[in-house]
Amino acid sequence: MKLKTMTLTALFAALCVIGGFIKIPSGIGSLALDTVPALLAASFLPPALVGFASMSGHIASAMYAGFPLGPVHVMIAIEMFLILFVFARMHKAGRHTWKWIFFIIANGLLAPLPLALIVSPAFLLAVLPSILLATILNAAVAIIVMPALTKVTKGRMGFTK
Repeated sequence: MKLKTMTLTALFAALCVIGGFIKIPSGIGSLALDTVPALLAASFLPPALVGFASMSGHIASAMYAGFPLGPVHVMIAIEMFLILFVFARMHKAGRHTWKWIFFIIANGLLAPLPLALIVSPAFLLAVLPSILLATILNAAVAIIVMPALTKVTKGRMGFTK
């Protein structure tokens, strides 16, 4: 792996961790803007490294909140890895509208479904609106920032996409 790729991965993972400090008020304390940098990383990093950055951000955000769902956060981190991996693949393939639709549906509606079995259906219904709102906020910030960030970095430091 090139030094530039390793450095960018560390930078985006650190930004995801910092985004974990920006909490979104909800019934559970681990909702935050920790996914925005991972969404932006799709413009610069391979999909697996985008997933790693996202996973790091979620674990850090959950840690700041005191792991309110206990070991379930490991499952959520794995879900985040998979969702951002697919998101980055869609970005690289040029599916720019579908990647956002996929992210919102997968992260905001599908990923929380195991909570119904692990905790309870009532818990899922209680937190689903907050999770969906947090997903939409993360996506909205990234949608606004991504074009400007890509334009600024295009042609610099070897970034072409």
